[in-house]
Amino acid sequence: MGIIVKFLGQTDYYETWQAMKTFTHQRDDSTPDEIWITEHAPVFTQGHNGKPEHLINPGDIPVIQIDRGGQVTYHGPGQLVVYCLLNITRLGFGVRALVTHIENAIIALLDDYNIEARARADAPGVYVGDAKIAALGLRIRKGCCYHGLSLNVDMDLSPFTRINPCGFENLAVTQLSDFDISVSLEQAGRQLTDHLIEKLDSGKE
Repeated sequence: MGIIVKFLGQTDYYETWQAMKTFTHQRDDSTPDEIWITEHAPVFTQGHNGKPEHLINPGDIPVIQIDRGGQVTYHGPGQLVVYCLLNITRLGFGVRALVTHIENAIIALLDDYNIEARARADAPGVYVGDAKIAALGLRIRKGCCYHGLSLNVDMDLSPFTRINPCGFENLAVTQLSDFDISVSLEQAGRQLTDHLIEKLDSGKE
């Protein structure tokens, strides 16, 4: 069963979150998996176990308490967001393997741009040196996941200074444009999705 890929353009975060929940609630064993490629207006999202002290100075940027794991992160224009609406039971692997597949897909995309990146065992996401370039967070419900990943492409990074990104104080962040990479969000999203689908296929039992 193939994965349906949808490019949504810029979407409202709250509405997209509700659509993910509805999709996951209504799906059954025959529902194809989907990947949604999008970007959002400025918003901080706080995971369900998020600690308020990591919100240093949100200012005029809205904060939405959501149902994924992890701490606070920032989404804004110029950041690629990829939502993974997957039946992981059907795919045949667990949450830790899924996180690894997502991280490896991002690392493979960055390798396409000659950027050496890595994952960290102590902090989900993808890093170039000590700077975080991609974040991820998932929610699992009845063997299916939603939420996904964000990759900084060409955006205003200053809102990250208003938080402890993903709960880490003074964590440096970076983006593709810092490495003179010029790519549209749609192109980067489709390239990343190709890598992700390849990793998911290769990871099936």
